[in-house]
Amino acid sequence: MIMLQLKTFIKGSIEELKEKVSWPPFGELQNSSVLVLVGCLIFAVVIGLIDLGFQELMNLFYGVGA
Repeated sequence: MIMLQLKTFIKGSIEELKEKVSWPPFGELQNSSVLVLVGCLIFAVVIGLIDLGFQELMNLFYGVGA
């Protein structure tokens, strides 16, 4: 009973993905992926710089590594 329901669910999901979902063109997908990658890299650099700043601030405050 459960296996039949699972099989029906999977078949329905695959059918919906093939027929009802509008997928973006490949070129648009590539551009979006590059944009997300660049955004993530910029975000990582900013967070890294903030972390280094706090580390230096703590070193000055506690006198560690002076």
